[in-house]
Amino acid sequence: MAGSMSGTSSVSTALLRNVPLLSVLSEEEIALLARVVSRKSYARGSLILGAGDPTDSLYILISGRIKVFMSDLDGKEVILAILEPNEFVGEMGLIDNSPRSANVVALETCELVCISKPDFKRCLADNFDMAMTVMRGLVKRLREADNQIGSLALMDVFGRVARLLLETAEVIDGEKVVTRKLSKQDIARMIGASREMVSRVMKHLQSAGYIEARGDTIVIRENIPPSD
Repeated sequence: MAGSMSGTSSVSTALLRNVPLLSVLSEEEIALLARVVSRKSYARGSLILGAGDPTDSLYILISGRIKVFMSDLDGKEVILAILEPNEFVGEMGLIDNSPRSANVVALETCELVCISKPDFKRCLADNFDMAMTVMRGLVKRLREADNQIGSLALMDVFGRVARLLLETAEVIDGEKVVTRKLSKQDIARMIGASREMVSRVMKHLQSAGYIEARGDTIVIRENIPPSD
């Protein structure tokens, strides 16, 4: 079941028009969608979606950050993704009619737009560009899953950390910068390693001059080698 919400409100056409996934819709389609979608707020730590829950809606993140993860009965977590504004979650179950495959939790106070299964399927059926955008998102996640499986099988912890940093970095003012807030525990749960091992690797990368920590961001100063 979804966690507690601090509020539900209506959605403006301007807000929907600014969401990349929905920007391909016509003015008429945006107006129709604005009448039926809802805008939901979640407090930090709230469970937004639970693994095994029925799939009834698509969620688009408007503000804040959310974590998509799986866990076992002992509470051990594997982070599948940390999503930021304009990214969406929940589309797979809407397409294959399966229950939710993972948990989604608010990492900080966040707002999401919720589109019901019937409205989502109608939008896909009526708009080829939106369907292609969703397909590209699915392919991107499949490639990321393939890379993660390959990393677990073929790379040591050093290589997995290096790969994650390089894949999440973006070029800003000529520098490769990891702007996403990733704690060492987050990184450990994303690459299948212990926090202690991640700490040692990060310390080595800093002392060797490969990376530099600047507040919440990590600057990649040199090309990181794939392994020790």
